[in-house]
Amino acid sequence: MAEKRDYYEVLGVSKTASADEIKSAYRKLAMKWHPDRNPDNPEAKEKFQEASEAYEVLSNPEKRQRYDQFGHQGVNFGPGGFDFGRDFSHFQDVDLNDILGAFFGGGGGFGGFGDFFGGRRRRAADPSGPQPGADMTMEMEIDFEEAVFGSERTMKLTVPDQCPDCRGTGAANGAKRVTCPTCHGRGAVIGGSGFFQVRQTCPKCGGAGTVVENPCRTCSGSGQVRTPRTITLRIPKGVDTGSRLRLSGKGAGGLRGGPPGDLYVVLNVRDSDIFEREDTDLFVTVPVSPVLAALGGDVDIPTPDGVATVKISAGTPNGKQLRLRGKGVPDLRGGPAGDLVARIVFEVPTRLTGKQRGALEDLAKVLDDGNFPEARAFNDRLKTFYSRRDKLRG
Repeated sequence: MAEKRDYYEVLGVSKTASADEIKSAYRKLAMKWHPDRNPDNPEAKEKFQEASEAYEVLSNPEKRQRYDQFGHQGVNFGPGGFDFGRDFSHFQDVDLNDILGAFFGGGGGFGGFGDFFGGRRRRAADPSGPQPGADMTMEMEIDFEEAVFGSERTMKLTVPDQCPDCRGTGAANGAKRVTCPTCHGRGAVIGGSGFFQVRQTCPKCGGAGTVVENPCRTCSGSGQVRTPRTITLRIPKGVDTGSRLRLSGKGAGGLRGGPPGDLYVVLNVRDSDIFEREDTDLFVTVPVSPVLAALGGDVDIPTPDGVATVKISAGTPNGKQLRLRGKGVPDLRGGPAGDLVARIVFEVPTRLTGKQRGALEDLAKVLDDGNFPEARAFNDRLKTFYSRRDKLRG
């Protein structure tokens, strides 16, 4: 199964996007990929469903918080995945006429295009004012035990931070910012002619409308310097590979007094030498003597919390599975812990002494087909197969 894309990436918005920005981005994608507009395009249906799933999470403050903290695991929709047949409230926005009407500015249907071609426009934030710092992402490898029991890590990293000398303005002390000569203070330049014109951010001032007259020597006018930091990360119980932990305010520093961004740590869990994991369930293979399986007795089964002694009945078959409820991995979302499934396998004795070999030979002499019902049933099926074959051959 292909790995899910980041929900913010799906909608094309930043992780600090407002609810209105998320809704607007979703409406645009829904309009583009709505099945009514793409009846013979299976890719469009997939993209429409992908955008709907992303919006279902990011439009809900509680789900968005869990997703920001733990990634896709925090908002797992269950074994069947996201159910597009359910009556989610946001599907009122999926109606094609409503989407196009809202996007093009009409009161319904395809009537008005005022918003799109010069009607109401949202004013951009002041580009020379405070600017939030960028979010940062890093990967971390942890041991299997840390994922099960949780842990605390200390990280040392270097991040871009606000320049202490110019306070993120990029200007030397006493220097002024002057009107950008390229865009003449507008922050954008317009290319093309006639009806089709392209408006883009000014490459000279980056949209600020002003440029630094005398750049700060410490940061060379960028407003940021590289700063070492020591950060403590708490890893909760139940994380898995792909889990994403959010450290609020630990990302890149802002400019001109803006708040810092967030730091996201994506985890990669090393494999265990003992257990295999599937979601919150654990699986372990326990080798036992065939004599113990034949006679029955106590078997020691390892669990994360310690060894559990389980009594198996006489005649336990090879491959028998025993389920220990609640002995798996804690649920990251606060639900019940998973189970541990132990598979009993026979270990054939090796390096036999003469006395041991003789004892096994004596045992073989007193055993018959009745002691091996599975082998006897297999042989019966085999005889039936060959009998039918011989009839077909004539």
